[in-house]
Order: sequence, then structure tokens, then C-alpha cells
Amino acid sequence: MSSPHTPADTTTEASSLRMATFRLARRLRSQRAVDTMSDGQFAVLAALNVHGAHTLGELADRERVTAPSMNRTVNCLEESGYLTRTPDETDRRKVNIALTDEGRAVVAETVRRRDSWLEQALAELSPQQRDLLRQAADLMREVAAR
Repeated sequence: MSSPHTPADTTTEASSLRMATFRLARRLRSQRAVDTMSDGQFAVLAALNVHGAHTLGELADRERVTAPSMNRTVNCLEESGYLTRTPDETDRRKVNIALTDEGRAVVAETVRRRDSWLEQALAELSPQQRDLLRQAADLMREVAAR
């Protein structure tokens, strides 16, 4: 029978989990199709890939940045050919921002590289370790949903 955790145990566990999660996330983020692209720029491309066209304000809200900051990011991505701005057909005051084929290709290649790196890392683990990670992933999703 296990004893209840003390607050100090929980604090240590939380810190350890946070640090391990950040290290893995940083390692995955390093696997990208365009080395010079920032995490924030890729996040915009990924959001457009998953959720479709957005206005500048919608993108800023989604990424939790200011509209001027998002405008700089969008300008850079547009200059690189990864997205386009087109006037809204029903409201000419709005501009819709969407991925180009090149932008979709960057997202697809980055996801492929990240998955490939993680698949290789998982292949080096035992079946029991991979099962434990599958269980941990389920728990992490549950915690994140709270």
C-alpha cells in the first residue's frame, strides 16, 4: 500500500514533469523544415493549416498576441510566400489570411520531420516503456483539458 504524497512530493513531481515536457517540446520544435522560421511563425502556419483562413484579429486572438505583433509575423510570412491576404468577399474592410501551397508544404514537412524524430526515439524504447508513454500521453491530455 502506497503512502499519500506530501505537498513537497507533488511540487517536485510537478517541476520534474514540467522540465521534461519542455525539453521534449524544445527537441521536437528543433525539427523544422525551415531553420530560420520562429516557433511563433510556424504556429501561425499550423493554425491556418488546421483551422483555415483567419482575419488578422482572429489570428492574434488565437495566438494570444497583439494585432501589431501578428501583423509583423504575417508580413514576414507573406513576403516568404507562405500565406496570402485577400479581401473578404462580403465585408471589404476584412482581409482573410490563408496558406499558400508553399506554406502547406512547410507545415507538412515540419510535421513529418517531428514525427520521424519521435518515431526513431520511441523505437529505441522497450515495449513496456512505449506503453507507459502511451498511458502518460492520455493523462497529459486529461490534465491539459482541465
